[in-house]
Amino acid sequence: MPNCQTCARIAARNRGEAPPWDSIYRAQHWDVVHSYNSGLLGWLVVIARRHIAALDEMTDDEAVELGRMVRAVSNSLKAHTGCAKTYVVQFAEHPDHPHVHFHVIARMPEQPDDYKGPLIFRYLGVADAEHVSEAAMNALAGQVREDLERMLG
Repeated sequence: MPNCQTCARIAARNRGEAPPWDSIYRAQHWDVVHSYNSGLLGWLVVIARRHIAALDEMTDDEAVELGRMVRAVSNSLKAHTGCAKTYVVQFAEHPDHPHVHFHVIARMPEQPDDYKGPLIFRYLGVADAEHVSEAAMNALAGQVREDLERMLG
């Protein structure tokens, strides 16, 4: 879809042009990536591989695969970040990303109260100097990829 940055990133993955953090795991219907503009290690995103703008556009197969994917990503994040739980959020409202994607976010045990619940979005869109490093994202990506390959095939 024109002007959808999510579709552009999927095309780059299809061409093999994505760094490890932006191509953690690719299933039939969904991609798993680390958020590129987060100040929180373990802010993963599960992205529909075809352009859909709303949940009601998912097929049954996409919905089933999504459920298994979210559970596996959550298990992996807990194992590798030590998070207390994961949050799962979906809007698909950003003008550059009008494409169904689910934020699967590691909520850390020591996270301040003013960064819990919907306030966790304070970690997203932070200044470049506050972004999680590419090396840290790539390291986590490798761990999560191994887990997902084992759990999902």
